[in-house]
Amino acid sequence: MKTLIDGLADLTGLRDHDALDVALTKLVQTLPQPHPVSVRLVRIVGEANDQRCMTCALLTAQDTEPQRDAAWMDWDTLPALVDFPTRQAAIGSGNIEHAATLTSMTVFPVGKNTGTSLLLEIETAQPLAQDVEGLIQSVLRVYKNLLGLLDYGEKDALTELLNRKTFDGAFFKAAADQDTVGELGHPDRRVYSAGKSYWLAVLDIDHFKRVNDNFGHLIGDEVLLLLAQLMRSNFRFHDQLYRFGGEEFVVLMRCAEHSEAVSALERFRSRVESHPFPQVGTITISTGFAALADNDTPGGAFGRADKAVYYAKGHGRNQVCSYLALVKAGELAEQVVETNDVDLF
Repeated sequence: MKTLIDGLADLTGLRDHDALDVALTKLVQTLPQPHPVSVRLVRIVGEANDQRCMTCALLTAQDTEPQRDAAWMDWDTLPALVDFPTRQAAIGSGNIEHAATLTSMTVFPVGKNTGTSLLLEIETAQPLAQDVEGLIQSVLRVYKNLLGLLDYGEKDALTELLNRKTFDGAFFKAAADQDTVGELGHPDRRVYSAGKSYWLAVLDIDHFKRVNDNFGHLIGDEVLLLLAQLMRSNFRFHDQLYRFGGEEFVVLMRCAEHSEAVSALERFRSRVESHPFPQVGTITISTGFAALADNDTPGGAFGRADKAVYYAKGHGRNQVCSYLALVKAGELAEQVVETNDVDLF
């Protein structure tokens, strides 16, 4: 019991989603017999017609530290939810589900987090006793409550996108992931590799002050909410979406090349322009983006993308401008990358 209490105390001291996931799997491994063969925390991502399973943490009996999928996994490499009927059943019923082959599999629905379903999957040599299942459910209640507290501190209160203060940590994680090459084990072994670039885009609503002046701040807030919803449905599950305040939004994404980043941002710009905003009508956005450089900093990357936005604003608005393309065309002077700056602003 002391081990369990100590583990729960350690959980409450964490302020990072990834660290919390790791601590949960480690704590479950210490629970009473039968000792787990593996403990896996799974996030279900994607739309209803094409849902995939992303491993947040996987701890086997042979591991000392959990493994996890890279945050920027390619969609096609993630296993489909339809291939895991027990996971599907747990999501559909909201109850613990069991499967038995050579080992016993117990799947616990954790609930919803950031719009996606979470599952805890425990593989054991023999089925879990009911009292052990009850104990795990209690641990999961603590974990879910802690997730809610983290989300409360990390999300913009209006749009529920990530907020500005979480950006630095995500930026450095993305930079660290850029060179990641790894492999996950059974039951969904796969290899993921680097070879893609990271891009930071700044999106700014055109003439947003006119919306507030002409229609009032309540309608202005509705525009911000609708734009956030469009961002969630347009960008990919692993793209990091932020509201930096006012009418300014940020996207941190991974694309194979410059043209792919342009296409993604142009697609979103066009979708916003064609979307009917109640009472307001048409809204447009100006977007600037830049690639993350070696030894880059959040402030440096944001500054380059922001220069491209400023250029877009001054040259007609409602367009996507690339910092790299503007520098090559001689429209902007190249900004020196400051490698010793660790502050966003």
